[in-house]
Amino acid sequence: MLAAGKSTRIAARASGLPKPLIAVSGRPILLRTLDWLASHEISPIWINLHYRPESIREAVAGAQHADLDIRFSHECELLGTAGAVKNLEAEWTEPFLVVYGDNLLGFDVADMVASHRASGAALTMALFHWENDLHSQIAGGRVECDGAMRIANFTEGAVADGVVSPWVNAGVYVVEPDVLGDIPPAAFFDFGKDLFPALLQKGAVLQGYPINSYCLAADTPAALDIAEREMRKRDRATAR
Repeated sequence: MLAAGKSTRIAARASGLPKPLIAVSGRPILLRTLDWLASHEISPIWINLHYRPESIREAVAGAQHADLDIRFSHECELLGTAGAVKNLEAEWTEPFLVVYGDNLLGFDVADMVASHRASGAALTMALFHWENDLHSQIAGGRVECDGAMRIANFTEGAVADGVVSPWVNAGVYVVEPDVLGDIPPAAFFDFGKDLFPALLQKGAVLQGYPINSYCLAADTPAALDIAEREMRKRDRATAR
């Protein structure tokens, strides 16, 4: 799980906490994500750390996740989203999940893994649909897919001219260990800006997986307000 970043764009609401520890409907995003992974029996879980690492360690230690094997990887210098995964290369001997620790998600991880194995892809990317799925109105990486959901193009950040695809990167990947060979060691390297374009250029098969669910981020105050409102609704419905 990627949890090394600082809450720069939402500093006024974060009170100095790492972004994954911002509370949504009374519970930190990181712990909600651990709840989600635990419900799918995902273990062990590696969490990369950089900004205020002790805060994340303490939050995890105080949570009710005794059944999870949680390990930490501390980065003295930030390595980027893909560089953080490369840093743990010795741990990956079979397909593994990469999860962004500052998103709230609720889809079936086991089904995504099964879809990845059936596709034969080098990497499968969870996608939400801009018009049909619940999200935080933040422009993420736009993904163009063919009829079989094979990824043909990826555009990070603002939507480029001519890119009309409704599919957006949801920040969860199933990755084959061979992909790590395309990530330089001990260097800052990003999935969206660096790795995905490189893989597509060399002809690697990247598969899209529609989540048919929600993807709520907390990158900005407006996005956090949406996440707070929607998770409160879900928490009330669960409590009934």
